[in-house]
Amino acid sequence: MTYLDTLKHPVIRRLSIIQFISYFGTWFSQVAIFSMIVSFGADEITIALTATMAMLPAVVLAPIIGLIIDRIEFKNLMGILLVIEISMTLGFIFVNSLEYVWVLMILIFIRSSAASMLFSAEMSLFPKLVSGEMLKNTNEIHSVIWSLCYALGMAVGGIATYYIGFDLAFAIDASLYTIAVLLLIGLKLSIEKVQHAESNIQMLKDGFAYLKSQKKILHLILLHASIGLTSFDALITLLADFQYKELIAVPLAIGWMNATRALGLMIGPFFISRMVSKHNLHYIFILQGLAIMLWSLLEYNFYFALVGLFVTGFFITTLWSYTYLLIQEETDARYMGRVISYNDMFFMLSNVATALFIGYASTWGLSLEGITFTLGVGFFVVAGYYLWFKKQYIDVK
Repeated sequence: MTYLDTLKHPVIRRLSIIQFISYFGTWFSQVAIFSMIVSFGADEITIALTATMAMLPAVVLAPIIGLIIDRIEFKNLMGILLVIEISMTLGFIFVNSLEYVWVLMILIFIRSSAASMLFSAEMSLFPKLVSGEMLKNTNEIHSVIWSLCYALGMAVGGIATYYIGFDLAFAIDASLYTIAVLLLIGLKLSIEKVQHAESNIQMLKDGFAYLKSQKKILHLILLHASIGLTSFDALITLLADFQYKELIAVPLAIGWMNATRALGLMIGPFFISRMVSKHNLHYIFILQGLAIMLWSLLEYNFYFALVGLFVTGFFITTLWSYTYLLIQEETDARYMGRVISYNDMFFMLSNVATALFIGYASTWGLSLEGITFTLGVGFFVVAGYYLWFKKQYIDVK
């Protein structure tokens, strides 16, 4: 089954279009956010904390997110969340100095809360619509769209921010979310809704008890969370500010570095997706680690670093989508929303830890090359962990 065959499904096709528009808008304004705080004179910790605010909601709100997803009809929930994203994005326009960076962080936190809930809702919906090879393709299409939007959004956002400024970039972003809302109106969704007679507290307890009893799912969640080691927003911003700004403007450097990495994210699955399996996944983790180490060796030169970033992105999409698929296949539909939200919590917690490590390691005097190399070493540890998991839960069958 090809990606085109999967996109013939009317719900997946329309959701993919909505995803493309909303994701493009998110990354379009991401360059403006980080370029803006750099122009305000933000230090390493402020940059790292700003990056963290985009990831924190999935960590602290996971139980509530899962409960809402399992309670509220998908289309209604999606509409509310998109409107919240529009409102918060317009709010960025009123931040005009480092004195109000705390307001920016609050707005980012609220917008990211809506985005996290929307993402988890979609990933909970897909297994209810399709299964098997079609579900695998749907995950990969979702990830490829994310990567394509990351590439286009960062590249176009960097250019737009450089030429038209932060405020207009935020206004354009809000208009893109508005288009997504209009497309949502025409979404025809017909699935059997799982009825929950329990109280909210009981649902929280049941979801936690279910997850606690499923050791295999817990290990898969931790393996998926390891992809958070590729959360490079703070690292790329510091490289643009500390090493490349004499060569290229910071917004353009951030945009082109992220776009190049995203190009690898987008192209990689077409070459390695069909080859990956439960029996060789550890090799992909090792290749990911080697790619990050290569990037660390090339960071001394902006153009060489772009090559390293492309290679670094080549394996991420497949690792992300395949580990997500393993979790979806192991989870009972009744608990899907809660398990997916807990999974996203661990994934984002890994992203937060990575962003904070980058910021604090830089202030402690570790070179950006050394920080990058250390993240690469982390994937060798993950490969060893997967080999243990494979022996315990896969090879025994």
